[in-house]
Amino acid sequence: MAEQDDCAAFQISGEQTIVFGSDYVRGTKFSLYELGLLSNYDIGWYLAGANLSDVAAMGAAPLGLVSVVRYPKDMQDAEFEELMRGIRDGCRAAGTENVGGDIGTAERVILSGAAMGTVEPENLLTRSGASPGQVVVLTGMTGLAGAAMKYFTRTTLVPSLSSSHLEVLLHPWRRVAPRFAHGRIFAQSSGVTACVDTSDGLTGALQALCAGSNVGIDVDIDRIPVSDSVAAAAKVLAVPVHDLVFGDSVDFELVAAVDKSAVESLISEIAAAGLELFIIGEITSGPELAGVRDGTRSQLPGEPWRHR
Repeated sequence: MAEQDDCAAFQISGEQTIVFGSDYVRGTKFSLYELGLLSNYDIGWYLAGANLSDVAAMGAAPLGLVSVVRYPKDMQDAEFEELMRGIRDGCRAAGTENVGGDIGTAERVILSGAAMGTVEPENLLTRSGASPGQVVVLTGMTGLAGAAMKYFTRTTLVPSLSSSHLEVLLHPWRRVAPRFAHGRIFAQSSGVTACVDTSDGLTGALQALCAGSNVGIDVDIDRIPVSDSVAAAAKVLAVPVHDLVFGDSVDFELVAAVDKSAVESLISEIAAAGLELFIIGEITSGPELAGVRDGTRSQLPGEPWRHR
């Protein structure tokens, strides 16, 4: 396959399921970009990572990304090249390539992508495989990206966060890291039966799992991992920390449903790979999604992103 061919071509051996997903991102219309906190390189990387995260959530290995980049005529060559390098490097960090797409002019920067991956048919993970009695696990801390957005879009904040906390909060925007290593381990474990990413926030992911599987979830609030930087942001913003952890935040972690009998071995395998995994709740017959603390059940804090 040459660089200038009309299409990317993949030779597939054996029985495989191809997964395919597509997302548009706001590009230079991101509030944090407009505030000078994200570069063209960052939003290119974001385009790659956001699209590839959906592939990771299906338990697939990445196959490639097709990108659409439209730009205004007055965009400088250096800015365009920086954006394209971000897409390339975001793909390579996830173990794949930007295999083609389309570029051309438009009234403003417009970015869209389509990610592809392959998974063994018997290992495909969906949102519809959870069942009562299973454990719910989470691959990492959430609320960082949402805390960054809320912090930087406030006009006056006293006291302010330290530079180290700010770097931690901005990192999920600048370097989206699809959880392929977790996803492939999940896919190859017979005890993991459902998975979704947290691109709409942790509450949004849990809601999607409930709706897809027609179940409920009891979330153990005290077992949810909380970043020190999110806790610091919550203090400055004068909001409950769990509003940020569960709320509208594009952290691109994975939430999965696991058979209780498989949890211990799964945690061991994840740890052996140098990765984290947190048990955060249990699947119920539902359909309620609730937080549990000191034996009391209540509505989960935070608001997920809404499709309108």
